[in-house]
Amino acid sequence: MDPFGRLIDYLRISITDRCNERCQYCMPENYKPWTQRSDHLSADEIVRIAASAADLGFRKFRITGGEPLMRADVVEIARRIWEIPGVQTLGLSTNALLLPRLAEPLKQAGVRSINISLDTLDPVAYRNLTGGRLAAVLAGIAAAAAAGFECIKLNCVLLRGINDGQIIPLAEFGSARNMPVRFIELMPLAPGGPLDARHFFPVAEAMARLASHDVLEPATTKPHGHGPARYYRLRRSGGLVGFIGAVTCADFCADCNKLRLTADGKLRPCLGRHGEIDLHQALRAKTGDRLADAIALPAAIREAIDNKPEHHGFAEDFEVLRPMTAIGG
Repeated sequence: MDPFGRLIDYLRISITDRCNERCQYCMPENYKPWTQRSDHLSADEIVRIAASAADLGFRKFRITGGEPLMRADVVEIARRIWEIPGVQTLGLSTNALLLPRLAEPLKQAGVRSINISLDTLDPVAYRNLTGGRLAAVLAGIAAAAAAGFECIKLNCVLLRGINDGQIIPLAEFGSARNMPVRFIELMPLAPGGPLDARHFFPVAEAMARLASHDVLEPATTKPHGHGPARYYRLRRSGGLVGFIGAVTCADFCADCNKLRLTADGKLRPCLGRHGEIDLHQALRAKTGDRLADAIALPAAIREAIDNKPEHHGFAEDFEVLRPMTAIGG
């Protein structure tokens, strides 16, 4: 439990800050991702942290980036995390570009669910927003479906004047494929980029847009996953849509159950606060005291839980020190 009575049992693990796209809401224009270097966690270190977290009661794990599929050992990392005693679920977040060759190996390694970024079905708008090709993403979605993951969710960051006309087409796209579509409010996590407050589109407005097209009925069950989305069933199409109102929903943090591990070994209690616990000393210190070395990592994770704030700071003139791609999705 954290200081506010929330059970913290979900660890999101970023294994790289590199990406093969450059989404405007995630990576600032002047940001240069790392190459692999000494402060990046190795596969062994990632697994040690995951195992220590599992010993402390963490049961839900998600591999993220950057784009995690750019890391050559992503399948090995997934397999080793899945084999840790106590791990109940393992998910992965991706832009899907590399899924045609990796979907099946990831499924075999233990990944149960996939979250795929899909902000628009317009190829030109997609290119302008991400620098990537929509056709490649659609091929990745098809590969994920063929691999038979337990759940495939599609994530759309809402951007006024850029993709707000895509809300209904995306919901219909997901409905046709039995893939929940989640609409996410823009968070201030890419400083210096072209997006600003003019592009903010609240989830309440997205819900109203969908309600004018179909009846939204509160979902009686949530799809596979452990995040903050609130789900509704579209009566006519049967599709499932979720809404993540990180900025406008007053009780958004009430049930937060996660910590984030960055690719450079920082444990972050909250996406919208600056506090971090550096795990490098706990991972790499060799004091000669075997007991002290054994308890250093669990103690650091416990410290992160104890320092988890009650609320994020997005409504408090939050100033970004590390962009989303450096924190982990």
